[in-house]
Amino acid sequence: MEHSANHITLRGSLVSLPQFSHENHGRRFFRFLLEVPRLSGTVDTLPVIAEEGVLNSIGLSDGEMLTVAGQVRSHNVRTDGRRHLLIFVFANAIICEDGEPVNDVLLEGPICREPTYRRTPLGREICDVMLAVPRAFKRADYLPCILWGRTAQEISQCHTRDRIRICGRLQSRGYTKVTESGSEERTAYEISALTAEVLEEGF
Repeated sequence: MEHSANHITLRGSLVSLPQFSHENHGRRFFRFLLEVPRLSGTVDTLPVIAEEGVLNSIGLSDGEMLTVAGQVRSHNVRTDGRRHLLIFVFANAIICEDGEPVNDVLLEGPICREPTYRRTPLGREICDVMLAVPRAFKRADYLPCILWGRTAQEISQCHTRDRIRICGRLQSRGYTKVTESGSEERTAYEISALTAEVLEEGF
């Protein structure tokens, strides 16, 4: 069995009470948003999906501080004939507790698309990487990651199928999408890497 890692821990404020999302094999799942502030003051608003049984173990009210432990997941959806990737947190455990905000992600897996390296107009180095993080039943989560500075430089030398381990945070980013019917405000989710290391060949 291939070794993999996909762990996320969040602590933040519940934006609104969970809403029914979908049913799968007789299990009901609910979706809610969690606000997690960064040190800079920017707030990441992150989607979480949890099974009904996980939510039933706690009493929830709007604005409550929650700690969520789980995995970062992706799901391909087709809308208007186009595919796009939904990124969300799948919660294995949730507890109500106050404390400092937490947003810690650990991912491990092969790169599934050649890294894209660029510099901003101010000279900041950025590298975009798509990781295929293995999941049970021979499935994988395809997770966009963004690296900065020296880490961006190092990982930009990698290629498809190279395995890397990333520690960082899940962040939300608003952007404007120009469509045939006009401009739409959308939100993208990506893992912002604090550290990254290339692992030994796993294949």
